[in-house]
Amino acid sequence: MSDADALVLRAPLPSDEAVAREAQAALAADGFDFGLRPEGEPWLAYLDRLDREHRGEDLPPGRVASTFLYAEVGGRVVGRASIRHTLTDTLCVEGGHVGYAVLPAERRRGYATAILRRSLAILRDRGVGPVLVTCREDNPGSLEVIRRCGGVLDPGWPSSHPDGDQGAALLRFWIPPA
Repeated sequence: MSDADALVLRAPLPSDEAVAREAQAALAADGFDFGLRPEGEPWLAYLDRLDREHRGEDLPPGRVASTFLYAEVGGRVVGRASIRHTLTDTLCVEGGHVGYAVLPAERRRGYATAILRRSLAILRDRGVGPVLVTCREDNPGSLEVIRRCGGVLDPGWPSSHPDGDQGAALLRFWIPPA
């Protein structure tokens, strides 16, 4: 069994605060957020908020019920998944149903594919499908992961530039139900 086969998705734990800080620092160089946690939010309050978001309770405007999970292999956190149970107009443009990240030191080991596949299974168990995943065109690793998981480029969607900049276009992919 490969390490990617051994990957499990699990909820963040009270004992994970230091791990989350290290992961956030590791992804900051890529301009990416690991924990989706506002600066200054106490750790236990953050975990409570994630639990409420999972249940769809007390959601602020623009937020949807979601499941936030750490990807773990052999007792070490290698990445994370943010799984949105429904879509808003904004998520239809950028974000989709699943967002995922793999820590820089853990890349190119099949973890992103395993994270996305397990996220798809969670959504399918909730009756969600097809699943929307978005990706910038300048992220070849993620584009390959999405295609490997059955993603089909949305032909009716013009590529768009996030925040109106002239950088890499944002692409939409639909992954049909299994």
